Amino acid sequence: MDIAEAFRFHGDKIVNRWVEYTLSTYSSSSFFIKEGDKFANPVGGNFREGLKKLFLLLTGDGDVKEFSGPLEQIISIRSVQEFTPAQAVAPINAVKHIVREAFEKDKERSRFVGELYDFEFRVDLAVLAAFDIYMSYRERLYQVRIDEIKSGSHILTDSKCPSAMMAEDKKVIKTVNSF
Repeated sequence: MDIAEAFRFHGDKIVNRWVEYTLSTYSSSSFFIKEGDKFANPVGGNFREGLKKLFLLLTGDGDVKEFSGPLEQIISIRSVQEFTPAQAVAPINAVKHIVREAFEKDKERSRFVGELYDFEFRVDLAVLAAFDIYMSYRERLYQVRIDEIKSGSHILTDSKCPSAMMAEDKKVIKTVNSF
């Protein structure tokens, strides 16, 4: 038995625990964790899919550039939510601890804990890539916001419905005219 076989043996359990950890960072985490339907729970569904793909890449010998697809699937969601950069990418790093815990509990595979250097290095590279992705999404978000302010469309998106504002203006005009 080698470390690749140990990853395959514990893979589903590790990914499930990783998904659970990631979803627990949300205030409504019980819904995200319990609801498995991707259409009823797109956040949970995307995280399950993205983390599973990422785990396969982290445990394989593929190119680090392949991380970007599943990382974007995860980080694009977290980048538009109320997370700091560290909070947004922290769940990527959590898999190192989850794998160690799974291997340490398994007497047959506990000897592989000492061989996790390459895996953990790949996770570190994934965290750095996740941070880059996070920053690119935040830059896009702020650029859209700047463009809204420059064009004046922020008035439409940040305020009440224009027709409601016009109705309020008419009430103010009637009140002023009645004096």
